[in-house]
Amino acid sequence: MNCDPIARWYRWLEYIGFGRELERRRIAFLGDISDARKVLVLGEGDGRFLVRLFEQTIQKPMKERPMSEWPGVEIHYVDLSLRMLELARKRLEAAGHTGDAITFQQANALTILLPRAQYDLIVTHFFLDCFNEAEAAKLVQNISDAALPHARWLISEFRQSAVGWRAAWAWLWLRLLYLFFRVTTGLRTSRLIDHHCLLLRAGFRLSRTETARFGLLVSELWVR
Repeated sequence: MNCDPIARWYRWLEYIGFGRELERRRIAFLGDISDARKVLVLGEGDGRFLVRLFEQTIQKPMKERPMSEWPGVEIHYVDLSLRMLELARKRLEAAGHTGDAITFQQANALTILLPRAQYDLIVTHFFLDCFNEAEAAKLVQNISDAALPHARWLISEFRQSAVGWRAAWAWLWLRLLYLFFRVTTGLRTSRLIDHHCLLLRAGFRLSRTETARFGLLVSELWVR
């Protein structure tokens, strides 16, 4: 999914639909990953989370410890949308965050060549829901090969409730969202996949989880 057509308005479209709840889902477990040193971020969007991640993993440790005791952090941000990458870069600069700690790369997550066993933190916010089952399996395997044995995986996603009025409410929201992104970005998939079985197969286990909007939104922290 290439968000170039809606990149300029993405933030406001998100606020109209969900207020700041999606932002709260993204940062729910930031305090748990402040010691990350090599981070892979896929499809993060316009940089709002990237700024918070930079402050948590780079700026905060530098203030708390002298440079001689502070190991460098590298953040590798990959997005298919060039406009989203530009927005993220500008947002970081506007926040006063510059330097070589973050590498921006325009690439398809399904075909990108990642270094083997390099990253101790993976971040995919509202990203896995853009793929069908075969694509998601390929993606998770590719990321798993690039992750260290002790890596963590930070995920925010939509979720389809199983029963009751919450199920009907979630179904309606998801139908509308998939229709919107199909029309505006050419998104091909039309339903959520179960990423849990894929991560479990890759050696990760669910450590923490939080839900919001009657179970429609979820934040997860997985550990290997």
